[in-house]
Amino acid sequence: MIRVDVDLGDRSYPVLVGPGIRSELAALLPAAIPGGVRRVAVVTERGLGIEVDPGVPFEVFEFEGGERHKTLSTIEDLCRRFAAWELTRADAVVGVGGGIVTDVAGFAASVYHRGIPAVHVATTLLAQIDAAVGGKTGVNLPEGKNLVGSYWQPSAVLCDTEVLSTLPPDEWRCGLGELAKYHWLGGGNLDELALDDRVAACVRIKADVVASDEREGGRRAILNYGHTLAHAIETASDHALRHGEAVAIGLVYAAEVAHRLGRIDAAAVAEHRRVLNAYDLRATLPDGLGDDELIGLFARDKKATREVTFVLDGPNGVEPVTGIPESVLRDALTAVR
Repeated sequence: MIRVDVDLGDRSYPVLVGPGIRSELAALLPAAIPGGVRRVAVVTERGLGIEVDPGVPFEVFEFEGGERHKTLSTIEDLCRRFAAWELTRADAVVGVGGGIVTDVAGFAASVYHRGIPAVHVATTLLAQIDAAVGGKTGVNLPEGKNLVGSYWQPSAVLCDTEVLSTLPPDEWRCGLGELAKYHWLGGGNLDELALDDRVAACVRIKADVVASDEREGGRRAILNYGHTLAHAIETASDHALRHGEAVAIGLVYAAEVAHRLGRIDAAAVAEHRRVLNAYDLRATLPDGLGDDELIGLFARDKKATREVTFVLDGPNGVEPVTGIPESVLRDALTAVR
């Protein structure tokens, strides 16, 4: 077992990484509730089939999986079912699943009774290295990805690497796309590490960033490396690609933009492509996505305030950049077609 702590003062929490670690769930339920947690609402995708034992009475609340069901209507349905079960602030929510589950379960926990404790049991690579850690929760609107949500830190996260062997190839690639970005956030050659160490290395990077900038006022934006184009692809294609696969394309696109701005050289762009190739990830846009539509969606990205913002590599490392000429954005899109 590897333990990484997310340091947020009195709201700090552990992230445990290792095979079979979900068996530790009962010991990690929030202790701040007087008398301990009374009951647990286990939120998971329908048909996932991964069982947990929280050590207290619990009820399983399933919802339909996929980005198309990561919506406000799903949150309403869950909260109404919580209410029918008479869930209270003496209880907790446990999300069991991938990034969609942790987003949905965390958001529902943050708004039900104005906030009840949450614990995540992350069962996909993407959830373990990214989505379950850091407190970002949210759902999609037809107008864009993750446009409605909240910051709600869990009480603990369990990354059970045992279940990763059961992932289908497309779900594994989805996680690898998110993992690839950590190569440029201080991870180095992550592909040379054993699986548990690779997951823990990503968690350490994210924990450090979150501890320094919990609500994305500055540094935390670097965790969105590759995500501006990725979110546009997901919205424009109605989520035909999984999130991490879209992020992989977004990483190469961000490198092409940075190269055209003189921030990195051609060798750095080639290194982006090498990493994606090592993970067997595509680096080209799906057919049928027009430049005008994608560029229009850039302006709806959460990082954008007064103008389009991209996270780009450069001489000082990865950082948010504004003021990018539209001609550069269009030219770089050509490079990933």
